This record gives sequence, structure tokens and C-alpha cells, in this order.
Amino acid sequence: VQLQASGGGVVQAGGSLRLSCAASGGTISSYTVAWFRQAPGNEREFVAAIWRGSRTYYTDSGKGRLTISRDNAKNMVYLQMNSLRPEDTAVYYCAADRGLIWSSISVARDYDYWGQGTQVTVSS
Repeated sequence: VQLQASGGGVVQAGGSLRLSCAASGGTISSYTVAWFRQAPGNEREFVAAIWRGSRTYYTDSGKGRLTISRDNAKNMVYLQMNSLRPEDTAVYYCAADRGLIWSSISVARDYDYWGQGTQVTVSS
């Protein structure tokens, strides 16, 4: 499956963005899909994931601010980000895997497919 992330941009603190991950060459409903982010000088870190089906998982800092969802008819996964903070500034990547086990859902190296990143910049 090929993934393409989009929807990044520049937003003021407290604002919102919706990131999109478009899948091609595969049926996204068969995959666990996650969003990771990487800020300059930092390692890539987990943001949110949606299991095959609709079960979701977030970091503690993302709960209540982020919503990951999928539209299987459009072969898309979305990340709605509200109440954005300057520390959310990073390049955001979507990733997918079909054979992932639940305990690996936040482990970047366990995802086989990655899209290119989309930059999110939150100004204070």
C-alpha cells in the first residue's frame, strides 16, 4: 500500500488542523494506521492509531485534543487536531501495517508502510 499525507500548515496556538492520509494499492480497512511525528533533533514519536476496525489509541497528551478516524469508502484516514500547542510543531507521518499486534501499536519500527511527512507549525 502507498500512503500520502497532507493537510499540514501553519496555525496559531489554540487552532485546529485536520491531517489526511490517502491510501492506494491496498484496502485501508485491512490495516492498522497510525500517525507519528518528528520534530528537529528529536526521535520519531507516536501520536495516535486506529486499529483494523475502529478501536483507537492516543498518547496521554493527545487525549481530548486529537481524533483519529477512517473512511473506508474513500480509503482515507484522518487526524483531527484541536487546541494545538507550539510543542505540537513537527513533521507528521502516517504509517500502516496489516500484521501489527496491539502491543506494538505505538512502535514506529513495526510499521511496514510510510507516507511522506506533512509539516505542522504552531505559532505562539
